[in-house]
Amino acid sequence: MRAALKYVRPYRGRLALVVVLSLVSTALSLAQPFLSKILVDKALIGRDVRVLLWTVGGFLALTGASLVLNVVSGLRYTRVSADILFDMRLEVFRHLQTLSPRWFTRTPIGQIASRVNSDIAEIQRVAAEVALAWIGQAVYLVGSVVMLLLLDKRLFLVGLLALPAALWATVAYRRRLEGQVARVRDQSAGVGTFLIEALQGMKLLVSHNAQQRSEDEFRRRNSGFVDALMAMRRLTYLSGGLPGVLLAFGSAAVFAYGGWRVISGEISIGTLVAFAAYQMRLLSPIQGMMGIYASVASAKVSLSRVAEILDAPAEVQEPAIPVTLAHCHGDVELDDVAYIFDRAAVLDGVSLRIAAGERVAIVGESGVGKSTLADLLVRHTDPQRGVVRLDGHDVRTLPLATFRKYVLAVETDPFVFHASVAANLRVAAPEADEQSLQRALSLVGLGAWLATLPDAMATVLGERGRAMSSGERQRLALARAVLANPQVLILDEATSALDPSTEATVLLAMHEWLSQRTVLLITHRRAVAALAPRTIVLQAGRVVADGETREVLGRSGPMLSTAAGTA
Repeated sequence: MRAALKYVRPYRGRLALVVVLSLVSTALSLAQPFLSKILVDKALIGRDVRVLLWTVGGFLALTGASLVLNVVSGLRYTRVSADILFDMRLEVFRHLQTLSPRWFTRTPIGQIASRVNSDIAEIQRVAAEVALAWIGQAVYLVGSVVMLLLLDKRLFLVGLLALPAALWATVAYRRRLEGQVARVRDQSAGVGTFLIEALQGMKLLVSHNAQQRSEDEFRRRNSGFVDALMAMRRLTYLSGGLPGVLLAFGSAAVFAYGGWRVISGEISIGTLVAFAAYQMRLLSPIQGMMGIYASVASAKVSLSRVAEILDAPAEVQEPAIPVTLAHCHGDVELDDVAYIFDRAAVLDGVSLRIAAGERVAIVGESGVGKSTLADLLVRHTDPQRGVVRLDGHDVRTLPLATFRKYVLAVETDPFVFHASVAANLRVAAPEADEQSLQRALSLVGLGAWLATLPDAMATVLGERGRAMSSGERQRLALARAVLANPQVLILDEATSALDPSTEATVLLAMHEWLSQRTVLLITHRRAVAALAPRTIVLQAGRVVADGETREVLGRSGPMLSTAAGTA
């Protein structure tokens, strides 16, 4: 709870009014049962019309005032609660942005979405509601006990007989409930993960006539979720219902003993009525406080699931003492760089230097570390050994925002948002005007494509750019790079979806722009590698050749291809 309440503390001032209103409302509620004693003993038995009218008016006034206070405090709590929820999600979202691409390859997107959405909502609910409910219920419980003692001490002791058993039942079931809640959350996230993957791969499933198999898998996962949910519900009802039944035995004992004392003339009817009213209302805060155990168990599971994200180490950190880099020339150097992933060396002792303004091709078979090299150069991750330098500075000493302004990678499968063409381009340059956007599209050969769109720049491209071809998505990513205007550009198979003719046209059109910056061409294609005067060959995570492109290509053999679409 301490971990969850840290999100509540910044709002303690705004929550103070909610607490005060809640306490006033509780005090008004405590006064209502006592009016029943006056109603019975003085108004009804005493046949006093004036007291009757006064008592009825008191009931109405207390009820109305309590309603107003509950509405005001409820609306204020809802607003604060929404702010707390966003703060929690924002912290997780910010941390996710610091994690390396490798972490996301190990974690299903459905699991991430479930924790950011459902689990954080549950933590927020419990953190805020428990804090407020505990105060209100504790005050109501203490007030009710005081009133019960004032009315009749012996009746009060009789009503306590069933309390120890009720408390034992609550604690016993809470321990079992905690594990069941965790199972429900995992099953629910599994269903979400399956749906996301199925929706993204719907075309593939239909192509392979896998509709029935996917439905069967969906049914299997949903059945697992329903089974876990039903088991949790059974435990929830037992953890809340059984203590209530046991407490009801205490109430029955009060009615029996109190009724006998009324018959024998020891207490008045009004006293028994008022005592019974307080006794019945006493069940609510007791059960509510017992129910807090179930809520805390649920929140504990959610906290542990969210903590798995927040505890994931960020591989890339902002420097403690950043180095100022007012201007970037584009000189890149790797000095004895090693990177290990899943206990396997992806890069092992790579050393190379690329001068500012130089264009270099990096080639090699799949899995030799080319894309990892790109991730290191843009600081999506950092090497476990060695140093990556930009203009002679260790990149770990440069502010991330400054560094990523100068260094950019365009990948083979670029991401396109479900947004307009303009919005997708302005990811790279938020302030760019429409003329700049059009120039960037024309430079990468998308000017004619733009003219065919129904709403031009305002045309929505669909989720992940499904309304576009692979080649169009790649050229859109190149247009983003033009708008971002980096000094070092890494093209990681960035034109692999284009046919050779279109690829040559695009790269030729970009030649002047590319010549003004340092460019690394990561490719399998011989024609693309030939555009660079220098070629570096990677093999098994090491540099095995580095020299003039014509000579290196002559020795490269089958690792390079002339076929369209090879990647």
